[in-house]
Amino acid sequence: MTEAPAILLADNHVLALAKPAGMPSVPDASGDESLLDWAKAWIKREHDKPGAVFLGVVHRLDRPVSGLVLFARTSKAAERLSAQFRERAIEKHYLGVVERRPDADAGCVEEWLQKDEARNVVRAFASRRADALLARTHWRWLAGVGPALVELRPETGRPHQLRSACRSLGAPLLGDLKYGAREPLPDASIALHAARLVFEHPVRREPVALEAAPPARPWWGLALTN
Repeated sequence: MTEAPAILLADNHVLALAKPAGMPSVPDASGDESLLDWAKAWIKREHDKPGAVFLGVVHRLDRPVSGLVLFARTSKAAERLSAQFRERAIEKHYLGVVERRPDADAGCVEEWLQKDEARNVVRAFASRRADALLARTHWRWLAGVGPALVELRPETGRPHQLRSACRSLGAPLLGDLKYGAREPLPDASIALHAARLVFEHPVRREPVALEAAPPARPWWGLALTN
C-alpha cells in the first residue's frame, strides 16, 4: 500500500505536497486514489469545507516518481503558477539513482523528444524533427559508482525528459524498465525524486524554496555508500 503524502506548505493560495512513488498525480484509468483526490479530501476535512474543493493542477509527476508537487488553491494562483512553469521561471531540482556513474562529472543533455502516446514512451533524437520537442537537462554526478546518485535540473518540461536523459547518458534510472533499466525495483517505483522547487509565491510575490527528502528506500542510501 502506498504511504500517505506529506504536507510541505499549505496557505490560502498554494498547497505543496510530497507525493509517494506509486500514487498518480491526477486521476487515471486505474481508478486508484490520486494525489489530487487526496489533497481535495484533506482540504475538505481540515477546513470543514462544504461542497466541492477547487485545486488547480499546475504540474505533475509520473506515477512511479516521488517528490514535490504544487497545487493552486485559487484560479488566480493557478494562472500565475502555470505562467511560471510555462516561462521556465521555476527552479526544479531532482535526484536520481542510476545504474552506473556517467562518464563525465557533469553536463547537459540536449535532445529532441517524440511522444508515443499509445505506448507512453518517448523517442529521443539528436537533431531537430518537426514532430519532436527540444528537451534540455543539466546534470551532475554527486556520489557512488554503481549505483550512483545524480542531480538533474530540467531547463524544459517535456514528458519523460529526465528518464530519457539518463538513458542517453548510458546510466538509466534504477527500476526504469521503459528507459533501459535491467530490473524493476521491489515497489515498482523508479529512483527519481523531485527534491527541491523554488518559485515566486503567486500572491505575496516573494521567493519560496521547498525541499522534500527522498523516500526511505535502500537504493537511495546505497548510492551514497558504494
